[in-house]
Amino acid sequence: MTIELNREAIAQVTALPAVTEAAEAGSALISLWPLTEAMQMDNDAKYAENLQVRVTRAFARVLTGEDVTVPDAEFVYEGADEIPGRPQNIVDTLLAANDAYDTMADYSESGDVQLIFDAAEALDVRWDTDVAAQVRETIAAVEAQIEDDVAQGRLSTSSEPADVATRFATALAVCDALLNVVSGHAETVGLVGPAVADAADVADEARATAIVTLPILLYVNELREQCSIPRICLTDQQILELIDTRAKAAGADTLTATAEYIAPLAGAEWTKHRDDVLWNPDEAKKKAKEEDEKRNKEALAAKFAHIKDDPGKETVEL
Repeated sequence: MTIELNREAIAQVTALPAVTEAAEAGSALISLWPLTEAMQMDNDAKYAENLQVRVTRAFARVLTGEDVTVPDAEFVYEGADEIPGRPQNIVDTLLAANDAYDTMADYSESGDVQLIFDAAEALDVRWDTDVAAQVRETIAAVEAQIEDDVAQGRLSTSSEPADVATRFATALAVCDALLNVVSGHAETVGLVGPAVADAADVADEARATAIVTLPILLYVNELREQCSIPRICLTDQQILELIDTRAKAAGADTLTATAEYIAPLAGAEWTKHRDDVLWNPDEAKKKAKEEDEKRNKEALAAKFAHIKDDPGKETVEL
């Protein structure tokens, strides 16, 4: 079954307050490009490295259900294939997550649909034949529609907030469509039984669903990049909360639920990205010094606040 994007639904999502607010943050970030200052380009490169560390850590935590730490993710990103004192399965999972991330990184340039399946294989996410076919058909259909919208002028690539909101909403619609395709496939990862008996089973069901969605989240990040929308990062807890939010969606309106959950996170991520790009160590040092001086003055004033001036005290000129 081929899924087509509903332009009316996308327009409704575009108008959501959370989406328009996020689009303002996205517009402010996109407007910085093209970067021309060496410091800003270096800052952006560091942001991209940090983003990969954060994404792969989140994926590893979902895949293992274990406490994967920031140092774990950083060591593996930097090339470690073992970490003394740390479980090898965590290291191996981080290696797999980085392999999947690097695989999908080429998508925004190549548009090769096979990359999403290569990324899924790297993560050991196994969709059955029917699901894989639906994923492939859905991606082909929605991307053809996006290309047509661009050609017809319905999807502008400008950095204006309204245009950013439309592109963001379109990417959210693609995300929702693909999550709908794979989310019913969670039982094949071996975590979900025929019935949910207790809280532990509920947690396992959510994690099983989250696992099969990981390649979709990678793909949609690269689709955003392809559509001139910055990438985002969801923590493992946020991925699980997204699954739960969609499961509870009233009237099965998973698109609105997905948009209202992701949009504030995207806005915060884009604000962080912009702040990171504009960060200047000299200005940061100066600001920190000014804040320290302000705190010291406030503390001194509070310390002597109980001492009142003597109105009869003689004024001494210096």
